[in-house]
Amino acid sequence: MNRDALTTPLLDASPDPDASRYGFEVPARVESVSRARRLVSDRLGLWRLGGDTRDTALLVVSELVTNAVVHTGGHLASVQLQLSTAHLRVTVQDQGAGASGPRVCHGIEEERGRGLLLVEAVSSAWGTCDREHGAGRAVWAELPLGATVSDPLGTGVLEAEWPC
Repeated sequence: MNRDALTTPLLDASPDPDASRYGFEVPARVESVSRARRLVSDRLGLWRLGGDTRDTALLVVSELVTNAVVHTGGHLASVQLQLSTAHLRVTVQDQGAGASGPRVCHGIEEERGRGLLLVEAVSSAWGTCDREHGAGRAVWAELPLGATVSDPLGTGVLEAEWPC
């Protein structure tokens, strides 16, 4: 058992509730999925995002963190939220992945991959990319904000481009 993964402190990259980015790391353990959901739910509340956007974001976080924990050999998973005027982007990075990376399984008989099928169904866009530094992969999903929401933070400084 990796003791580092058990004692890694939570990292909060942007504790300011008015920031358009928020990130944290959790140990790559099954119980970290609920912790990630709670942290994302709290941040979305600070950003005044609720309803379908909140519910969908929590579903996506659950699926992506579960994949990072179950299907990779890493010790940590990081979660980042980026808020723009039109989208909420959820990115989960792991520390290791198989050569083929994540894939969506469209067959009913397949036991794995249904989580990404769900992410694909509820997202306006999603994808993967290798991490810039070290082993691992980032999986991201964009969730559209309601048409009535133009700038939920009222800052006018939200990003429109999404680098991987």
